[in-house]
Amino acid sequence: MAASSAPLAGCERGVGPRRLTATDTHPDGYPTVEAVKFLGKRLEERTGGRLRVKTYPGGQLGEEKDALEITVFGGLDLNRLNLAPLASVAPVMAVPTLPFMFRSIAHMRAAMDGAPGQQLLDALAPHGLKGLCFYDSGARSFYNTKRPIRTPADMEGLKIRVQTSDVFVALVSALGGNATPMSYGEVYQALVQGVVDGAENNWPSFESSRHFEAVKFYSLTRHVIAPEILLMSMRTWNKLSDEDRRHVREAASESVPYMRRLWDARVAASRNRILTESDVEVIEDIDHDAFVAAVRPVWDRFLTSPTEQNLAADIQAASAAP
Repeated sequence: MAASSAPLAGCERGVGPRRLTATDTHPDGYPTVEAVKFLGKRLEERTGGRLRVKTYPGGQLGEEKDALEITVFGGLDLNRLNLAPLASVAPVMAVPTLPFMFRSIAHMRAAMDGAPGQQLLDALAPHGLKGLCFYDSGARSFYNTKRPIRTPADMEGLKIRVQTSDVFVALVSALGGNATPMSYGEVYQALVQGVVDGAENNWPSFESSRHFEAVKFYSLTRHVIAPEILLMSMRTWNKLSDEDRRHVREAASESVPYMRRLWDARVAASRNRILTESDVEVIEDIDHDAFVAAVRPVWDRFLTSPTEQNLAADIQAASAAP
């Protein structure tokens, strides 16, 4: 906290020019980071330079859990983070992170652009957070140092790094693996040293983190297609005028298609790099139905309230755009 006090000091401003501080654990150049930069440019244009955004990528202001707490208390204005840490704040946020909740990237985008997505954004207001929009996080798949994973039986006994999330721990456990919660920045060394046998993530993160250097197999289970979210501290939101709130909402909305274009290009580039420049074996012949059946108890465990059950049903009913 002390180390990051200097950049955060600019957050407390009154009327007039204001710099909003944004944080992201992804590195500079990553699609979510560039999307927030785009949002900042749009805000600057709309307000004649009165509102600006300063981004701190690469986890400069702390890991997601710590940055989330700082955002709630108003020490950070904007925060891009994964949904998993938010489930401890608002349990309904766990619903999109459930395994095989979404049928495809197109299905996820349609649901998050519609009523289910708005319900999730609105659910954060009582917890000191203003949900602005959803960004892509791709399809997460397992990678490891030991063997190809084609069926749940291949997961047996593998030590798999997961986010600090009850859902992800339950997911790996249901598949027979040993879930090991760990911060993102520690994973590479843990793989190299054998502290964990594997982890799970999307193509761009697998490539940008250089985890592909430490593993032998990447199995395209695509078990989670949860989005990421852009938040604003409610303390910051409450200080904005109605006009500036409108500018923020519109700039956030405009940043979504921009991010998706970057994301789709990044996925293609990352996939191509792994396939052509690494020794990783990519496994595509996955027994999808066996994985879906194995993780069904995870749904039963986490869809315990009518709110969560109805949201899951609404997501499932969403029609993907052609």
